[in-house]
Amino acid sequence: MSDILDELRWRGLVAQCTDEAALHEALDAGPVTFYCGFDPTAPSLHIGSLVQLLTMRRLQDAGHRPIALVGGSTGLIGDPKPTSERVLNPRETVAEWVDNLRVEVSRFLAADGENGVRVVNNLDWTGPMSAIDLLRDVGKHFRVNAMLRKDAVAARLNSQEGISYTEFSYQILQGLDFLELFRTYGCTLQTGGIDQWGNLTAGSDLIRRAEGAGVHLLATPLITKADGTKFGKTESGTVWLDPAMTSPYAFYQFWLNVEDERVGHLLRVFSFRSREQIEQLEQLAADRPAAREAQQALASEVTALVHGERAALQAIAASRALFGRGDLSELDAATVRDSTAQLAQARFAPGASVVDLLVQTGLASSRGSARRTISEGGAYLNNVKVLDPEAVVDRGALLHERYAVLRRGKKALAAAVLDA
Repeated sequence: MSDILDELRWRGLVAQCTDEAALHEALDAGPVTFYCGFDPTAPSLHIGSLVQLLTMRRLQDAGHRPIALVGGSTGLIGDPKPTSERVLNPRETVAEWVDNLRVEVSRFLAADGENGVRVVNNLDWTGPMSAIDLLRDVGKHFRVNAMLRKDAVAARLNSQEGISYTEFSYQILQGLDFLELFRTYGCTLQTGGIDQWGNLTAGSDLIRRAEGAGVHLLATPLITKADGTKFGKTESGTVWLDPAMTSPYAFYQFWLNVEDERVGHLLRVFSFRSREQIEQLEQLAADRPAAREAQQALASEVTALVHGERAALQAIAASRALFGRGDLSELDAATVRDSTAQLAQARFAPGASVVDLLVQTGLASSRGSARRTISEGGAYLNNVKVLDPEAVVDRGALLHERYAVLRRGKKALAAAVLDA
């Protein structure tokens, strides 16, 4: 159990904490029961949530006892955004998302042993509570002047839209969560992102006022890109953990394409490699960045962690095969579909010519240009060089009888899908 706080700090996972010496002592003496909350604001968690899940995993591996809280009640309210009021989701939708998140968080934390994860839903204790009970037993411990100082609340108060009492009360519910877990399970540490610090302190303050006890908080930094913008956002949207929302191939490509200047930091945050291994990869990224060895290591590890070893291997194989360094026919249909989804696409009927497909997909500007590309040996259909300018697409040459990957030269790619 010793040195886990030092390990988290080396990995860049400590942005702020309560009394560091006391927290260090508690973690060394352990085991400490700790929790992190996840609100069902979408059908899946995203890679920002993954920072918290893997931080929990590191604490659990060090012998501490995790509680993963899925916010069935807080998800009905919504953590106030600094800019505008959230749209309240239907109760049935939130309940469905709670079930999804239960499954997702359980995949990353061990369920067995003396410190197996406990997954809880805060609706279990807030649902039966009356408004009078909440005001008398919990609300009396909160000071409005302190609540007004929370960053998101202050930002909204200074905006034209203002803030509803519903969202203003969110910090009361989150504070109640920590109090309930403290009383029921002896939970004395809450973790979360630094943007949640105001909500985290609501819980520690409530425990101090209601129980006269001190507890600990540990906040991780926000992960950003090299330009300071939010990490985990792409042109196509958020990078989700659910493979139906972000395919394993797209997930792998996201990590493969991280900036050279950030890959070392991301390895520390998301990888379970040793310090020595990570430092070696950081050195490789500095010495020969074009090889992208650090990105490949990061992408393969995180994809396997989230989607499984087989999905990771398929994503790696697809990434290589699309550029002629592997056999496209070895990819399963789902991987072919997902890996070509990001490419320029065209649909075609049986008997279409390769020339037509090169033009339709934008790989050639005209039929004449397409013919020249073929004559010069620069056109490929499913990694097979096309030699005949009059060639038509034979169904037998398609991947899974539907897909054609077209390539011009080494790097220009497109896809065509046979009309059913």
